[in-house]
Amino acid sequence: MRVGNLPGIRRLPVYLDILRKLRESGTETVSAHILAVEAGLLVSGVRKDLEMTGATGKTGVGFSIDSLVASIETFLGWDNPYQAFLAGAGNLGSALLGYEGFRNHGLHIVAAFDVNPGVIGRIVHDVKVWPLDELCGLAQRLHVNTGIITVPSSQAQSVADLFVTAGITRIWSFAPEILRVPSNVIVQREDLAAGLAELLVRSARRRVKI
Repeated sequence: MRVGNLPGIRRLPVYLDILRKLRESGTETVSAHILAVEAGLLVSGVRKDLEMTGATGKTGVGFSIDSLVASIETFLGWDNPYQAFLAGAGNLGSALLGYEGFRNHGLHIVAAFDVNPGVIGRIVHDVKVWPLDELCGLAQRLHVNTGIITVPSSQAQSVADLFVTAGITRIWSFAPEILRVPSNVIVQREDLAAGLAELLVRSARRRVKI
């Protein structure tokens, strides 16, 4: 797999959404210029992002939408569906369980886990909530290697430790906590406070320019 720059990787799903809508409208080819206009980006940046996926276009024609979608999905690993566990079936966890878009990205959450007796045993958006202490056994039976953390910060590290014990090597964490994991485990932390801070700072800068 090619390794690209992180900002560019974050833009690829935006291109996929645009490409799928164009394909649904009957469009078969697209140029980097059109993608740039639709995404609100510079065309030079779009070309650079597409280059890292290995996609190739034709001069004067552009890219085949089907081929470009396939190149992006392969680069992101979304052409190979994978299963995941979710720990923390509260408000945020339940919202993620109900997000149908994950299936378009190859992610299938097959089980949720919690310690709350009032939640355990429930079916949330077609996903059963199991006791947290059954996570390791179920992970070994299903060979799951991706875990999602949506528990409070105080519980995040213990859940990460449990994921590691279960053999999970990819962790997507929504907890505002820096997790300590072995070097073979990859952690992607979604910091909602950081996102809010960036939004407010960018808004303030725009007002100053105006």
